[in-house]
Amino acid sequence: MSALDWLNGEAFSAFGQHVIWSDAIGNTIGLAALALGWRRSIWTWPVQFLSGVILVAAYASAHLSGGIGKQLLVIGVAVWGWRQWHRGKQQAQDGSIAVRFAGWRERTVLLAGTALGTLAVGALFTAVPELSWNPWPDAYIFVGTLTAMVAQARGLVEFWVAWLLVDIVGVPLAFSSGLPFSGLVYVIYFALVLWGMRDWWLRSRESVKPALEGAAA
Repeated sequence: MSALDWLNGEAFSAFGQHVIWSDAIGNTIGLAALALGWRRSIWTWPVQFLSGVILVAAYASAHLSGGIGKQLLVIGVAVWGWRQWHRGKQQAQDGSIAVRFAGWRERTVLLAGTALGTLAVGALFTAVPELSWNPWPDAYIFVGTLTAMVAQARGLVEFWVAWLLVDIVGVPLAFSSGLPFSGLVYVIYFALVLWGMRDWWLRSRESVKPALEGAAA
C-alpha cells in the first residue's frame, strides 16, 4: 500500500462519520500552525506548508478541486510568508513579529481583491464543472484563504477577521463534503481565531504606545 493510499484510508469513525488519515493529520497540524501564528512565531509558516501538503490528499479524496487549489495556495503563500516574516523578525522587542491594524487603503485593496477574486474563481469553477461540484463556496474559501494569509504575512490584525469569514462557510461545506474532521477543526479554528484576534489587537496597541510616547517627548 502506498503512502497516498494510507493517507486516504480510514483512521476511525464516530457518530456515523468516517475520518481519513489525511483529514485528521493535516488539520491537526493546521491547528498547530494557527496556534503558532497566534504566538507570532515564524514557525507557523513551515507548519502551514506541511499541513497543506497533507491536506491536498484529503481534498483529492473528496473530489474538491477548490479545496486542492486552496491547499496548493497555502503551500505557495507559506513560502512567501516565511520570507516576509524572516525579513521583519526584529520588528518586535521580543524577537517575534510586530503586528498592526491595516490602513484604510490596505483594507480597501484586501476587500476589493477578495470580492473580485471570488467572482473570477467562482465563474471559472462554474464554467468548468469538473473543477468543483460546489463552485461558489469553493471560490469563496479559496480566495478568502489567500486574503487571510497575505494579511497574516503583513502582520495585519485583520487576518483573523478574514479567517472568521472563511470559517463561516468552511464548517458546513466540510461536513457536507464527507470531511467531518475538517469541519470539527474549523469549529476549533473559530475559537482560536477569536482568541488570537484579541491577542493581536492588544499587541497592536502595545506597539503604538512607544511611538506615541516618542512623539510627545
